[in-house]
Amino acid sequence: MLNQLNQLSLAAEGRYATEQELQLLKDYFPTVNVRLSVYQKLRDREAEMIEKVEARMREKQPNIFQMGDKDVTAMYQRDTKIVLRIAMAAMLIEDLDRLRENILLWQRTIVKAFQVKHIAALAHATMPEIVEQFLTPEEYAFVKPILILNQTVLAN
Repeated sequence: MLNQLNQLSLAAEGRYATEQELQLLKDYFPTVNVRLSVYQKLRDREAEMIEKVEARMREKQPNIFQMGDKDVTAMYQRDTKIVLRIAMAAMLIEDLDRLRENILLWQRTIVKAFQVKHIAALAHATMPEIVEQFLTPEEYAFVKPILILNQTVLAN
């Protein structure tokens, strides 16, 4: 939304925006209350969600957080918080491009560098089923595209 508003501001400089240009705002503003609700719910239950994702991952692969003799659970928790927080901010302002270009590509580099792609892949494959438990179907519809984007970028 911020990028789109900036583009609109530049495009309409010195003139009134056209009806087509204003449609962006007409489409976004009716969704603000649902977006805020999603953001607040997930913010308030972040620790619980991350715990549930971790537990589900351990059910699927008991040694998922073992890399040799090192336990990387704390790294998983930290990285998941970062990605989740930035993803929810992107959902709030409807800016998937910024999420993909600025954060997910950087995170993918980190995942590859530390050779934890298998952990990221399982985490982001598991995340949607857990997040869905915390939201109404209407709310989940706003989050699902972001979770799919996270999974696509970080698991590949």
